[in-house]
Amino acid sequence: MDLNAPDRVKYQYPPGAPSLPAVGYNSPMNLAAEYRQQFSWRPWNLILDEVPLHPGQTVLDLGCAIGDLSRELASRGCNVIGLDGNQELIDAAIRAQLPNCEFRTCDLRNPPNPGIQVDGIWCSFVPSYFTRLSELLESWAPVLNPGGWIAITEVDDFFGHEPLSTRTKSLLQSFTAEALAAVRYDFDMGSKLEGYLAQAGFAVSRVLTPPDKELSFQGAALPEVVEAWRARFQRMPRLQALCGAEFANVQDEFLSCLSRPDHVSTAKVITCIATKIN
Repeated sequence: MDLNAPDRVKYQYPPGAPSLPAVGYNSPMNLAAEYRQQFSWRPWNLILDEVPLHPGQTVLDLGCAIGDLSRELASRGCNVIGLDGNQELIDAAIRAQLPNCEFRTCDLRNPPNPGIQVDGIWCSFVPSYFTRLSELLESWAPVLNPGGWIAITEVDDFFGHEPLSTRTKSLLQSFTAEALAAVRYDFDMGSKLEGYLAQAGFAVSRVLTPPDKELSFQGAALPEVVEAWRARFQRMPRLQALCGAEFANVQDEFLSCLSRPDHVSTAKVITCIATKIN
């Protein structure tokens, strides 16, 4: 999954399933293009170098979307099963004909029996959709071999960028609090990953906080990053409704903040790597 999160329903979950604070829907073609762009902004090599990957391992990629990370895992010698709840994204991944990758449509809340035990589970920018993450982790743990690894990446303090006015910060905080209370999305999931993994019976061995050109960086953002944030704000009807007449000011101030040379990000991308205890 990607971090267009906070306002678009990416997954086609059944009624009542966790979803993003609905932002409207982009066509699969647009989604695929956005994912490819976002992929270039993520420090995946830094993260993958820390994961205990070995040739011949079988790995689940939960929330695989178009398979960009499945491809990277396979390039390191793994056999990858990518799972996503969006059939059109799975179709796009299948059309790419990625070596050593298999893609299936799956409601991540209800793990299927993949027919085999796996050696590792990869899950990037998916956990925020599941505000009770420990329950999800417990449901997937049985398919993981004893001693198998899990690597989870998520952002924390999503709107954590400075300098912003007190009013803008207050409105954004109200938006994120309402999303969590409604069990739609947790904008602060990153800092909770370690605790949820422990609750689900995993032993955390590494916690990484890599830089990210879009989500966690210092100084002025790249122009294309600012435009990606602008598009994201336009896909946030619930934020627009909450802000009312102030929405344009909130958006403009946030984008201006990202463009400033003295911009500081308190948001963090956090990766937790853990092993199954038993």
